[in-house]
Amino acid sequence: MTATAARDERAMPAGRELYAILGALMLALLLAALDQTIVSTALPTIVSDLGGLNHLSWVVTAYLLAATASTPLWGKLGDQYGRKRLFQTSIVIFLVGSALCGIAQGMTELILFRAVQGLGGGGLMVLAIAIVGEVVAPRDRGRYQGLFGAVFGVSSVCGPLLGGWFVDNLSWRWVFYINLPIGIVALVVVAAVLRASGGRERHRIDYLGTLLIVGWAVGLVLVTTWGGTSYDWVSPQIIGLAGASVVLIVVWVLVERRAAEPIMPPKLLAHPVFAIGSAVGFVVGFAMFGALTFLPIFLQVVHGVSPTLSGVHLLPMMLGMLLTSIGSGQIVSRTGRYKIFPVIGTPIIAVALYLLSRMDETSSTLAMSLRFALLGLGLGMVLQILVIAVQNAVPYEDLGAATSGVTFFRQIGGSFGVAVFGAVFSNTLAGNIDAVARDLPPGFDPGAVQGDPTLLERFPPQVRNEVLHAYADSIDTVFFWAVPVAAVGFLLALFLRETPLRETSRTRDYGEGFGAAPTVRSSRHEMERCLSELMRRDPRARELYTGLGALAGVDLPAGSMWALCRIAKDGTVRGEDLAERAGVSVEAGRPFVDRLVGDGLVERRDGALVITDSGRAVAERLFAARREGLARHVHGWSPEDHPELADVLTRLARASLGDDADGETMRGATAATG
Repeated sequence: MTATAARDERAMPAGRELYAILGALMLALLLAALDQTIVSTALPTIVSDLGGLNHLSWVVTAYLLAATASTPLWGKLGDQYGRKRLFQTSIVIFLVGSALCGIAQGMTELILFRAVQGLGGGGLMVLAIAIVGEVVAPRDRGRYQGLFGAVFGVSSVCGPLLGGWFVDNLSWRWVFYINLPIGIVALVVVAAVLRASGGRERHRIDYLGTLLIVGWAVGLVLVTTWGGTSYDWVSPQIIGLAGASVVLIVVWVLVERRAAEPIMPPKLLAHPVFAIGSAVGFVVGFAMFGALTFLPIFLQVVHGVSPTLSGVHLLPMMLGMLLTSIGSGQIVSRTGRYKIFPVIGTPIIAVALYLLSRMDETSSTLAMSLRFALLGLGLGMVLQILVIAVQNAVPYEDLGAATSGVTFFRQIGGSFGVAVFGAVFSNTLAGNIDAVARDLPPGFDPGAVQGDPTLLERFPPQVRNEVLHAYADSIDTVFFWAVPVAAVGFLLALFLRETPLRETSRTRDYGEGFGAAPTVRSSRHEMERCLSELMRRDPRARELYTGLGALAGVDLPAGSMWALCRIAKDGTVRGEDLAERAGVSVEAGRPFVDRLVGDGLVERRDGALVITDSGRAVAERLFAARREGLARHVHGWSPEDHPELADVLTRLARASLGDDADGETMRGATAATG
């Protein structure tokens, strides 16, 4: 196993090659993350150009549903057939979808092409994160995964702003065209630099379960979209759609019970913490994506601000969300208490939504900004905490599925939120416009602005003011009806069970905290992420080796222990290569190697350093002490009952000793003795 680990380390990219790969992955991830938010400030202009205000919500919903449903497939296919080619394929699909969105000539075309874009975006999300595990050593994964979490933070803040800027200075079509040059750069770099992984993991992919999820989700979204607008709520079409969706849900549950590798293990749905966490996540997604979709319409139509300025107006919301996402994660990490945040956050969301429902065409910028910031603060208190609560409660074998599942329901909630908000908005606006039309002289058609809000400029001031009020009242109604949904989230949060927090649950995943798209992680991958983050908090390498030596009964200088572990992993190594790994000269490192040779732990043969049997035994004691320390972080998950978890601990223990990153032990010791 040590030889295999050493070969794996040598095969990993380093230096410029690693930075090029990570840069390409971050670019691709940025594209997919931006497309959840960049469209929001462009939507009013898109509607004015293409018409179809009643279908506005589907521009967002189509992307969310396609990305949410496809991520499990991309994850499993990547494990089975290799991630490089699948990642390249997802980039190509995303770019094709972006180009088609840019040339769309009607709302139906745009919605269809957004689904294509979402299909590729789901692959970008899940595969980019998975590839990090292939190209970065375990000890460094926490640091680099933090950079990828920052990508989601940047996209959530910059998305609405960029969308508005493109509309004002170029065209709404550039919201999609901008993906092409950036995506092509990422595609070329990945093709040139990323090596195909030799590892493969066989899966029995749950295609039927995926199709059923898409079926019932689309059916229910159509019910909320068409009900009361295209068809009466009691019409055969709506009743039939609702009934078919319920049947598909029942069939889906039955299929998942029989599936070898279900998309969503049914037993998780019966787990109280997962069930409540997912339900609260649904509510949060409902509020977040609904607000992101309809607040720009309120700002641009009712207040007449430019698309760019509407993005600026949304900054308090996004910054508030980032502030409490980061802050709550840090507090939970230190205190171990997490329930208080969703209990406080959900009523803040409800209050913010109520205050949003009180805005009108006379509201000041300060009043609106404070409302937006309050909503962001509430959302940030809940997003990441739900993931922590679920990870902390489920057994190890369900860790990956539970992490993916809670974000899955948040995205589904977003899809429903946008659809429901859109239906309420369309219904209310139609009624308000009809009321305005009855009081106006013949010749004016305020109903025309339902399809094209820019026509308001052609209306006399009196007509324009009445129609603006109709718009404001319609959007206020949207947020008013969202208040009871948030209140239900608060009631659910009260029943969220709080249990003592595991060490692994104290690690922060900012990708989830910033409202990222659903991920697909196995329990193994999630555990590697958590442990690598915890290893970043280890004491300085020199103190770490000194502590391990005391635990293992090894009386050697820290620099000698580092060299022994390195030689044990390689089996045989030239002195020059060992010194280069440690970052010291051969002369500076010689005393530490001489100590190993003098104790009979290492031999010099033909200019190389060779581990002896006694040296390997001492190294194994150090590896075992390191493994025991890591095992304390997973207390309660019984590694002895989970061979996969035991293997993770063993591999990480070996990989994290004698690593290049802790060569400072020899450098520090050299400086101390010099």
